[in-house]
Amino acid sequence: MSNQYEKLVEQQARLKQKIEQADFRLRQSKYFENTQKRKERTRLLIQKGALLDKYFEIENLNAAETEQFLKIFSDYVRNKKPDKFKKNNPKN
Repeated sequence: MSNQYEKLVEQQARLKQKIEQADFRLRQSKYFENTQKRKERTRLLIQKGALLDKYFEIENLNAAETEQFLKIFSDYVRNKKPDKFKKNNPKN
């Protein structure tokens, strides 16, 4: 009877280890996915910031000054924006 008990305990320990490994792999893959998404977003934001600097020639402004600058034109741009660039355009 003791031998069966030991086998059951070993099986339980192996199953627990397999579950922990699967859980670790799942957490690791989610971390990787989140890291990739964050890197893509960071890259996009850097590209957009570079374009903003290039076309508006505002390299000399800090973040607060850039926001003030953009507020000046935001209503005009939103109202004149072509449909193809609007957020809810089904063609995007």
